[in-house]
Amino acid sequence: MAIITAIGDPTDPRLDDYRDLTTADRRPDRPGGRGLVIAEGVVVVRRLIESPYPVRSLLGVPRRIEELTADLADLDVPAYATDADTMATTVGFHLNRGVLAVADRAAPVDARELARTARVLAVCEGVNDHENLGSLFRNAAALGVDGILLGPRCADPLYRRSVRVSMGHVLRVPFAHLPGAWPESLDLLRGAGMRVAALTPAPDALPISAAGLAGERVALLLGAEGPGLTPEALATADVRVRIPMATGVDSLNVATAAAVAFHAVGASVG
Repeated sequence: MAIITAIGDPTDPRLDDYRDLTTADRRPDRPGGRGLVIAEGVVVVRRLIESPYPVRSLLGVPRRIEELTADLADLDVPAYATDADTMATTVGFHLNRGVLAVADRAAPVDARELARTARVLAVCEGVNDHENLGSLFRNAAALGVDGILLGPRCADPLYRRSVRVSMGHVLRVPFAHLPGAWPESLDLLRGAGMRVAALTPAPDALPISAAGLAGERVALLLGAEGPGLTPEALATADVRVRIPMATGVDSLNVATAAAVAFHAVGASVG
């Protein structure tokens, strides 16, 4: 059972993991980054507790800590109860959700193993917006995608905003960084028997429903908002597919496009 301790001093060193989160929760290779995983809100904290990420502690107002009583029954970590003002002073902003949890990162997933066992994967190139990436993970979880592979210039899925926007599903959907040079690293997927389909709004791409992907083992290649996939990535794909859209609309948000594509290839779970 987690030990609940009341803290009223925002300078208490036990709260150091939560201090100034606007700069301190970045990747370890960024200035001020500690590389910690931070969950916000009761729902996301629950998903963190259920995940492979080792929880270090919780911080919240008493009412939110009480909501997590059952979840903390088998968790041997400190839970710090405080008031909203102390939380805001510590983290550097007002937190509407009233509770945070901090965890260490888990061991990385092996990209080759993920490709070997998956039926549907998303592969991202240059998806560098944390909120888009978090939304993409949430859609992947909802529609039964087996995992996400990250190519070059992608945002960190475990950054606080990504975790929050994903509603904690970043902590549940396996992800890995593709090893080696890009886009040659996509050969790893073909070697595992997957078909690589690049999503593009180009008018000469096949409508996704006509590409014969439903029920196949497929890796859906997704590019950044705006520029989309690079020509090199498009040229490496086995097939280029598009989502038919009304006249005058040239593209969708990358997370929305991904959700449509996930459904089209039959990634949905019943």
